[in-house]
Amino acid sequence: MSPYRTNRDPLNWCLFIAVAFQCLVLWRIAIPHRYYFDEVHYVPAALKLLKLIPANREHPLFAKEVIAATIKLFGDRPFGWRVGPALFGSLGLFAFGRLVWHISQRRRATILAMVLLATNFTWFVQSRIAMLDMVCAGLCMVGLWQFASAWRARTTGAARVRLIVSGLALGLSFASKWTSAPALAMPFLVFLILRIRDTGPIFIGKRGAGPIKGISLVEAAIWLGLVPLAIYWATYLPAMFYPTKAISPLGFIEQHEFMIRLQDSVKKPHPYRTQWYQWVSNWRGIWYLFDNVDGAQRGIVLIGNPFSVLAGLAALVWGLWAALVRKRWDAAFFAALYVPAVAMWAVNGKPVQFYYHYLLPAAWLMALLALAIDSFWDGTQKQRKFAKGAVWMAVGLFVLFFPIISGMPLPYKNAYNLWMWLPSWR
Repeated sequence: MSPYRTNRDPLNWCLFIAVAFQCLVLWRIAIPHRYYFDEVHYVPAALKLLKLIPANREHPLFAKEVIAATIKLFGDRPFGWRVGPALFGSLGLFAFGRLVWHISQRRRATILAMVLLATNFTWFVQSRIAMLDMVCAGLCMVGLWQFASAWRARTTGAARVRLIVSGLALGLSFASKWTSAPALAMPFLVFLILRIRDTGPIFIGKRGAGPIKGISLVEAAIWLGLVPLAIYWATYLPAMFYPTKAISPLGFIEQHEFMIRLQDSVKKPHPYRTQWYQWVSNWRGIWYLFDNVDGAQRGIVLIGNPFSVLAGLAALVWGLWAALVRKRWDAAFFAALYVPAVAMWAVNGKPVQFYYHYLLPAAWLMALLALAIDSFWDGTQKQRKFAKGAVWMAVGLFVLFFPIISGMPLPYKNAYNLWMWLPSWR
């Protein structure tokens, strides 16, 4: 995959960062003690799901099933609503680190990528709210990690197990929300492209060929194509037992035509509606909360880290150059994840779009930024200082903005102006 230097596996660092992130996410996660932002849609839908009552039918079921399960375990209270996405946020961060490691085989880049994602604001904010996005994104990371791990496996049996887990996770990710669709297509496309590269299009079905020895193209299509679809449809099982408006077990096409009609029917202007270029430029975010709640004025704003998300665009240019000129396949992999993920929203006819749709693309951008910083780190002394400064800038801004992305008490109502660097953030 990557011809560049091999380092020791930073597994312990991946675990440490993921656990530290989990502790930070769970800290005061029950505040506010009431619904905020889109929790008003998804928590009631999860509660109705427990009673087999149809609700929020424009989205798949699995993420709502996760929220329903944690409510069943921990009660109908803020911790019960939010702990599911919180756990998937940390799992996804860990899986992201493992993905970067298996793709790049670069210890420092892996650690940097996890730090950058943990501090890019969006991953943290979405891990603390009962919405569908973090379950979707976390499982997407697991699916891609397991595919990359299968690529590195030493035996065919180990690779097969990882491909099965990859297919399972990819199916559950798609069953949480459709926004991960471009990334979910990547594993089989990579397998197919490398198969053609190794054998040529004429001998694509040759037995024993790569990229994973012992795994045929047909078998790969089963684990990475048919299994995800089967798992996806299986998550609709509770809806097949609704007392009213039940889904037919054979009504796959009809159900999705209905869901698409529901999504396209939302055309009412929303004050936080944005377009893809506003996400990329970090021009406009979303206020999830700004109110006097739980005894204090609090705010939670969803924007990107002012340094990371913009520096990531420069890293994207570097990544495209590195892929084309230096043959850096690790950079090519993450650039190939980022570009379609953004292009999907640029051409999508969905009338109302929001900044949180940039959650996964921003993660791929953090991987590219980590690879770029890692490359500079090995350069001249000046380049090394620049690389270290970039990391400290990202972490420092996360610390600076922490009160306004975590719902901490503000000393007075207008204190939020400290963080409103752009008028469009208001």
